[in-house]
Order: sequence, then C-alpha cells, then structure tokens
Amino acid sequence: MTKVVRSLADLKPLARELSAARLAAEIERERRAAAARLAEQEKRVFELSVGPVTPLRRVDRVLHARERPAPEPRQREADERAVLLQALSDEIDIDTLLDTDETLSFRRDGIAAEVVRKLRRGHWALQAQLDLHGLRRDAAREALGLFIHDSARRGLRCVRVVHGKGHGSPGREPVLKGRVRRWLVQKNEVLAFVQARASDGGAGALMVLLAGSP
Repeated sequence: MTKVVRSLADLKPLARELSAARLAAEIERERRAAAARLAEQEKRVFELSVGPVTPLRRVDRVLHARERPAPEPRQREADERAVLLQALSDEIDIDTLLDTDETLSFRRDGIAAEVVRKLRRGHWALQAQLDLHGLRRDAAREALGLFIHDSARRGLRCVRVVHGKGHGSPGREPVLKGRVRRWLVQKNEVLAFVQARASDGGAGALMVLLAGSP
C-alpha cells in the first residue's frame, strides 16, 4: 500500500530512511572494491615472487599395465631335488673305486694319479664349501647333490665338503663320512676327491675336483 504524505513532518522519516539506504549501499560498494584491490595486490605479489606463470597444457595420460613377475619353476625345482635325492644311493659298494692310500682318495677312470696329488697339495684354489654338520642323512644327501650340481653349473672347479669327524655322533663314529664318499662317487660332475689337509679340515672334510678342470 502506497504511503500518503500529508505534511512536511511526514517527509522527515522518509528522508532519513532514504539516506540510510544510500549510506548502506555506498558502504557495500566500498567493501567490494576493497576486497577486489586486496585480491589484485595478492596476485601481483605472487607474480613478482615466482615470475610469469604459464598454465600447463593438458596432456592425456597413458597408463601402462604392470608387468607380471616371471613364474617361478617351483615344480621343476622340486622334481630336480627329487631326482638328485633318488640318484644317490647308500648301498653302492665303492671299496674297489677308492685308491687304497691312507685317505682313501678317489679318481675317475681316465684321471691321472698326478691330478690327485695336485688336489691334495692345494694346486686348485678353493671356490666354494658345503658344511653338512648337524644334518640328518636325507637332508645331507639332498644338500650335497644340489651343491655339486650347482657348483658344476657355475663352472667351479675345486670345492670342499665338510662332513665332520663324528665327535658329536653316537659312539663318536663319523656317520656321514662314508656316505659322503659314496654319494660323491655317483656324481658324474666329480672327477676326484681327497681328504683335506689338516689346515683345511683334515679327516673331517674332502677336497673335490669337478669336471672342467685339467
């Protein structure tokens, strides 16, 4: 409903309302202008600090599929271990294969006696060692088969097998000593072996010469 002005007295409140509205609008304009100036100043400060800024061009990303790790031949390795375990018998008679010297050394057919003497004197540098201490028969047999197979595959020539002197065995008998000799004779990679020198383990170890040596 329109307000009717009846006298000059009625104009005074209206004037006051219009003046207050103009003042509020002016204050709001000043507030917005001040906020815009502050934003511009902050922008200039950033540009002066880091230099001109160029927006990066958007490039489509390409996601490459991750390569899957190569499958592990676990079944083949298990089969190889089984073959090595089965191939080494405890029943083979090697008495006729050992040279009847004080250490019962071994050399395969075609290997000269001089090779055994060189092996005993340490002619070839020791390249690897297997210690069978504390292993039971089947574990020792498997470990020895894998050790000889792996050493030959790597091209090693002279290795040492420590079977112990039997001091910790029942009756103080060297349980593994005879078995290790039987197992080594059955490995085609083995050309010869001799009891180690005292400094290399003596009666508790064997120096083994592998195929590929002169």
